[in-house]
Amino acid sequence: MNNAIILHGTLGSPEGNWFRWLEAQLKGQGMQVWLPQLPNAQQPSLKEWANFVQQNAPFAINEHTLIVGHSSGAILALILAQQNQTPIGAVAAVSVFYDNSLKWEPNNRLFDVPFDWQKIQQNAQKLLFVHSDNDPYVPLSQAEYVAKNCKATLVTVPGQGHFNLEQSSRYKEFPKLQELLRTYAMITS
Repeated sequence: MNNAIILHGTLGSPEGNWFRWLEAQLKGQGMQVWLPQLPNAQQPSLKEWANFVQQNAPFAINEHTLIVGHSSGAILALILAQQNQTPIGAVAAVSVFYDNSLKWEPNNRLFDVPFDWQKIQQNAQKLLFVHSDNDPYVPLSQAEYVAKNCKATLVTVPGQGHFNLEQSSRYKEFPKLQELLRTYAMITS
């Protein structure tokens, strides 16, 4: 991959969790990395977010692109793959889910684009889902459902919550994700 997009989730920002750390790691490998502040993160819309990324990405989103998304940013990564005119190199979705069954008010507007599982499969050359068995916001069953529908690899990392700073201050970094990106040939070094 030559370039990467890192996407935060609802109520998030590029400064949160492990995002800047991953940006630095990927840039250190010579990749061009875009880590945008997504608009209206307090009440996101997949339609609005996808339009924002498509209109503002500083490079073509194509077979040389890795998209890494966390939480609702992971869902956005799938929608970007679904809508892209050409195949995307890889999508790594951390703490992915598919509906607002937990009735969290900030996500009431999120699901305004229907999933096309087949299109996601066709347009993402590599798909990796990373989830924990004790995520307090997104049950593992949500990730299992999405992975099954996308025919994707799901890696369960025990006891890591939502892979965020609420779980541990060590989530300013995420070496396990970097290791998985290498293992599944989404990055080279």
